[in-house]
Amino acid sequence: MTAPGRGTFACCARVRARGPFPYASPHPLPGHARAHRTGPPRGATPGAEPVSALRVERADVVVVGGGAAGLSAALAVAEAAARDKGRAPVVALVSKVYPLRSHTVAAEGGAAGVVGDDDSLEQHVADTVAGGAGLCEEDAVRFVVERAAGELYRLERWGLPWSRTDDGDVAVRRFGGMSRARTWFAADKTGFHLLHTLFQTSLRYSGPDGPVRRYDEHHVLDLVVDDPGGPDARVRGVVVHDQHRGEPLLLEAPAVVLATGGSARAWGTSTNAGICTGDGTAMALRAGVPLRDMEFLQFHPTGLPGSGILLTEAARGEGGVLLDAEGRRYLADYGLGPETPVGAPVPRTMELGPRDRLSQAFWHADRDGRTIPTPDGGVVLLDLRHLGAARLAERLPLVTGLAKQFAGVDPATEPVPVRPTAHYTMGGVRTDARGATSVAGLFAAGECASTGLHGANRLGSNSLVETLVVGRAAGEAALAWSREAGHLGADGGAAGAGAGVGPASADGQVVDRAAEIADGYLAMRGRGTEPPAAIRAELGRVLDADAGIYRDADGLRRALATVEDLRARYAAVRVVDTSAVLNTDWATTVELGATLLVAHATVAAALAREESRGAHQRLDFPDVDDVPRHSEVRLDAGGTIEVAHVPVGAEHDMSAGKRPITTPMSFSAERGAGS
Repeated sequence: MTAPGRGTFACCARVRARGPFPYASPHPLPGHARAHRTGPPRGATPGAEPVSALRVERADVVVVGGGAAGLSAALAVAEAAARDKGRAPVVALVSKVYPLRSHTVAAEGGAAGVVGDDDSLEQHVADTVAGGAGLCEEDAVRFVVERAAGELYRLERWGLPWSRTDDGDVAVRRFGGMSRARTWFAADKTGFHLLHTLFQTSLRYSGPDGPVRRYDEHHVLDLVVDDPGGPDARVRGVVVHDQHRGEPLLLEAPAVVLATGGSARAWGTSTNAGICTGDGTAMALRAGVPLRDMEFLQFHPTGLPGSGILLTEAARGEGGVLLDAEGRRYLADYGLGPETPVGAPVPRTMELGPRDRLSQAFWHADRDGRTIPTPDGGVVLLDLRHLGAARLAERLPLVTGLAKQFAGVDPATEPVPVRPTAHYTMGGVRTDARGATSVAGLFAAGECASTGLHGANRLGSNSLVETLVVGRAAGEAALAWSREAGHLGADGGAAGAGAGVGPASADGQVVDRAAEIADGYLAMRGRGTEPPAAIRAELGRVLDADAGIYRDADGLRRALATVEDLRARYAAVRVVDTSAVLNTDWATTVELGATLLVAHATVAAALAREESRGAHQRLDFPDVDDVPRHSEVRLDAGGTIEVAHVPVGAEHDMSAGKRPITTPMSFSAERGAGS
């Protein structure tokens, strides 16, 4: 077979998506100013009202995203500020929702960290590498694993109520793909408690004079980057829309951390919240940063049919079993055996196998006629009855409530119908272990980043610790870069981080570029003919049908052609609401542009990878290549999607402007490799 990994895959469409994401700032940075522009914006619709003024504020570091990774990054800067005897740094924390509504709150099962004499760091590394199916970057794996328990103990000191054993020690539970019980948990609401702990801790540093300045419900439109895609690429800040004031804002900073979460909401059935639209991922791609391994989308094996609501893997870690239509435990028939005693789970076997293997087993069982037909597709049954009502109330209260409310089932008395659902983006913005990208001053952390930790399949409970470890590291690295680089003044010289803002200190070219970006987005209001809901629905349908658990060339080409068509239609997307304040019609349409761009990159990468590995399974290429390679997606100067492949371990240290070396091979949507 032709190795998928040598070169460049160019998709036909040259349509650029309009962008990514959102949102309210109780304490603007001191000394903010307004930069005025004259004349109509370039590229604006004739007759559209131009932006008359752009608010300009400055920070040492801007963090985009208020979930676990973003808060961890902001807290790292804040703690440095508390130790700083000179001028304290300022971090602008920008979130399109109130931070407590970030998607971290939906994480249920737990966070992995080695404790106890029966476990070791080496075993955690080995489990993670084995789950990643050859695509893990071992330096990133070790970086996270070695720091995981320390971050979890830090959260305990900050007040997170970890579940305890009868002896008072931190309790750990089994999780899929892990050879030991090492997943810390707070019942089955770990993400809720983790996010609340981080947010409440951040309040110590918030306020008019604190180092953390929050911009809640602010919609980030794009990055401002010098020489995007070039060897001298350098971030200069972000363009934001203040949803409460109804005006654009330039947050100028020498360092930006993207912590915007994943993009699995692109699929029609997903565990992800509506805010998981790939905003930061799309911003980085437009700025010239490659996206790595985007084809690896994890399908969680136990979602509720129709809604896609997650029932945590902890339910199986506590002893839950999966049954087919005849009430038989079917997983052993699809390579996950031997069958284990009910209520006594064995690591990496049956229900505690890796998530990709369980979802693939469901796919086969469904085609073998072993699932229960429903209007939302075939389902199997998650049986928790043997655990008893008392244990369910103690360990799985959220699962119990979700099953009752959304499936009409009491898991203490009857099994719960479940089926796989799009869940987690293993790929993302290419970074090193500390979140640095190839654009100077730009960092990424959390699900939007590809550090190399997860490889081709994430093990459950590794993602929460990644948000903590890499989020903190990215915040520290961003502050170090900010202090080294400083702000560029109007004459191009360093003005020093935190310098005053005004016509004399704002870089005119940066302001002009920021205003042009804002004008382009705001001009979308009150124009267009294509209804965004129809575009969104069609995208979800085609990804569910043709970019699911198993793929083939015919389906992926259909998906690619559909996504290209949807992006072309998006160029004329309709935004009816013309209001400036809290315009959700406009904001969600902006998000849709990011989702389409990321979906395009994902499908292109899936078509280019002609092998089966981890969460990416090709019916037409069932074998695994001998040499594991990462995929890397870029936009060329004309907006064309290009896919290249590089060996694992190559170019993992993200020096500014560094580019991977690949052997050229062209691809096309019509013919595949070697065309």
